[in-house]
Amino acid sequence: MIDTLDREIRDGEERIRLDVTEHGVGVLTLCRPATLNGWSWESSRQLGLLVDRIRFDDTIRAVLLRAEGRAFCAGIDVTAPGGAITGRSPAERTHRYYEGIRWVHERFAVFARLPQPVIAAVQGYCLGFGFELALMADIRIAAEGAVFALPEARLGVAVDAGGDLRIARDAGAGWAKFLALTGRRIDAATAERLNIVQLVVPHSELEQRAREIAEQIADNAPLAVRAIKRNIDAFADAGMAEALDRTAMSAALTLTSEDAREGYTAKAAHRPPTFDGV
Repeated sequence: MIDTLDREIRDGEERIRLDVTEHGVGVLTLCRPATLNGWSWESSRQLGLLVDRIRFDDTIRAVLLRAEGRAFCAGIDVTAPGGAITGRSPAERTHRYYEGIRWVHERFAVFARLPQPVIAAVQGYCLGFGFELALMADIRIAAEGAVFALPEARLGVAVDAGGDLRIARDAGAGWAKFLALTGRRIDAATAERLNIVQLVVPHSELEQRAREIAEQIADNAPLAVRAIKRNIDAFADAGMAEALDRTAMSAALTLTSEDAREGYTAKAAHRPPTFDGV
């Protein structure tokens, strides 16, 4: 994994950048377009640091989550350092994955529970971890060409950050199972129809429309805005914490399976995988 005790983000190693506008919007930008903003342990660490800054900054009244380049986030960056967790035994390796995923969940929980509402502006590929990150936002705006998917089952692993749970909450259990069990990609129009995104706009208008919505929220009374978000989340997320713990264990068990090894090997070799259930 990464050194979680390092509390700074070094110049040139940014995965995420924070800027604050004069309108009170904290802009979180995924800034690794060369990797299609692929996610890593380090991305999770940086998200946690920046979210802690946002949480206690009263000048930030809304958050805009956006990305540079042609993709929002295409999923896990398999080339990132520390991507594979080792252990002296299968049990130890599973335990380390479980604790690592729980650590990521803790950072994501702080992000999802920010007092300030979060608006996600999504373009291009929004896959796997990227899709799960977008689903943690309060409002999602998608460009017409955006593509969404949870492809984990095709690689032999469980959905590991609760994206399937959030789809079940927003679109229903049937759609969550359909998307997560097949790994099928859907377009922005379908995502809007399923209530996964709230608005679809032309790509050229994505940034402007998302900023307008963030600024509109930032102009409203902060105490009222934060109370509304807390109240809705308390209703919508009932049972989420317990379900996420089960998700962490499921992910740890599948990530250490032979099926996962086969899934990633097959993807790298551009061939269909052969899964044996072990």
